[in-house]
Amino acid sequence: MSYELTIEPLGQTIEIEDGQTILDAALRAGIYLPHACCHGLCATCKVQVLDGDVDHGEASTFALMDFEREEGKTLACCCRLESDAVIEAEIEEDPDSLNLAVQDYEGEVVRIETLTPTIRGIWLKLDRPMEFQAGQYINLEVPAVDGQSRAFSLANAPQTGDVVELNVRIVPGGQVTTWLHEKLEVGEKLKLSGPYGRFFVKKSANVPLIFMAGGSGLSSPKSMIEDLLAEGCTLPMTLVYGQRSRDELYYDAEFKALAEKHANFTYVPALSSEPEGSDWNGARGFVHEAAKAHFNNDFRGHKAYLCGPPAMIEACITTLMQGRLFERDIYMEKFFSAADASQQLKSPLFKSI
Repeated sequence: MSYELTIEPLGQTIEIEDGQTILDAALRAGIYLPHACCHGLCATCKVQVLDGDVDHGEASTFALMDFEREEGKTLACCCRLESDAVIEAEIEEDPDSLNLAVQDYEGEVVRIETLTPTIRGIWLKLDRPMEFQAGQYINLEVPAVDGQSRAFSLANAPQTGDVVELNVRIVPGGQVTTWLHEKLEVGEKLKLSGPYGRFFVKKSANVPLIFMAGGSGLSSPKSMIEDLLAEGCTLPMTLVYGQRSRDELYYDAEFKALAEKHANFTYVPALSSEPEGSDWNGARGFVHEAAKAHFNNDFRGHKAYLCGPPAMIEACITTLMQGRLFERDIYMEKFFSAADASQQLKSPLFKSI
């Protein structure tokens, strides 16, 4: 059984399978509905039901309060239709979005590489090429958790065809990342879906770019930078990348080579816990400190893209704002899990996050 869903103000009608969420059906139809956690926790995907019957699913009573349910509101990531329906959503047009439909793929592991003591590179050859925008991510089904999916950023540029790269940091006690690090072997086949996300370069802005990354957060900036350079972009772009020590600083040689080859690309690696007395002659300290020093605390006229741990993101936002770059020009990845239910999901510095 299936139902018809009309999405206003687009006036577009799509078909939803029995048990399928509104959000999943919309994304697979190439319609982007604002969302973040996908667990019914953050309320980013809240929509108004104008007509029809719905099941709110596992929506948190904090994200979707009782009076809101009575008013006809629901969370698209949890809601399932019980009849044909009409909803109204806040849909923002973005001139840089390709609005690509989410699709299912099967990928064979063709290469595994230890990038650092805690980060593993995994390359999957897909059953067909995936069209995506640099900065987007996929959901990977992992046998270790009974086919549940986990989100991983794509580390390769869109031009690489049917092979995608994932950089996976092992999380102590994490069932999924432990399996991917210790059990996954070349030749294994995994299911995935994508592309997801609205994290991509605002190319139409045509202004210099700053990429600030920490840990395995390097994935998206790597994809973005490789994509821009492959397209022949001549805008100034700077990558400030931080790790604790040199053995965690992966793709260092590759970025140095890109900086030598492309005059418009600058690479600033920074180490926060490199032992004193080592022969490291690069920046020492955290990402935001290295960026502040490199730009002399003046970030005006740029677009900034942030990827990394929450503490790094917060510090970078503060530094960028102190250097006269504000919300409209700062973008970041926003991944949430069910574990975030008891944690703060929004940056206190941003009203729209």
